[in-house]
Amino acid sequence: MYKKERVMVYVDGFNLYFGIVSTYPKTKWLNIWQLAKNLLKPHQNLIGVKYFTSLVSNNPPKEKRQRDYISALQTTPLQIIYGHYQSKPTFCNKCGHSWNDNEEKMTDVNIAVNMISDAIEDKYDTAFLISGDSDLVPAINTIHKYFTNKRVLVIFPPNRHNISVKNSAKGSFILGRKKLVASQFPITVVTKTGYQITKPSSW
Repeated sequence: MYKKERVMVYVDGFNLYFGIVSTYPKTKWLNIWQLAKNLLKPHQNLIGVKYFTSLVSNNPPKEKRQRDYISALQTTPLQIIYGHYQSKPTFCNKCGHSWNDNEEKMTDVNIAVNMISDAIEDKYDTAFLISGDSDLVPAINTIHKYFTNKRVLVIFPPNRHNISVKNSAKGSFILGRKKLVASQFPITVVTKTGYQITKPSSW
């Protein structure tokens, strides 16, 4: 019997978000699970989707929009894996001012660990990596070196193409507007408990 190629999808949440914001801002209400299904070829089978993000803080409107979006994502079968923000002192040489800036931490490490551990456990034949972060190149190279029967296909978010990531992947392309538009949540998403989540008005 013909066996379909098993696909796991790994999504760099903020890399995808900021790519979308910079190019197709009206497609932020994105159903990641549906997007993953829309990316499959007929000979492929979706095994799972892992979405990596960090919770924003110190900005109530942004917190509310992210909370609503995560609640919408949780109505689908994907798994959400959290990193965190770390305060980083920043200094401006021109004006002499200093301030604390929030920097996202752990996302690239979490993605790398999950991709490699899932390869060790033989959970996929092909990994779809939605990211343009060059910090993930060592993980991609490691998988191709030690698991010659597996491949990592990189799907670059809009405006996030990276040549070093492309060269390490066994295939890549840029996520286009058509796929994004075809993978939107409805305006109102209803949870299993009947709670209604509405698309943020600014999205």
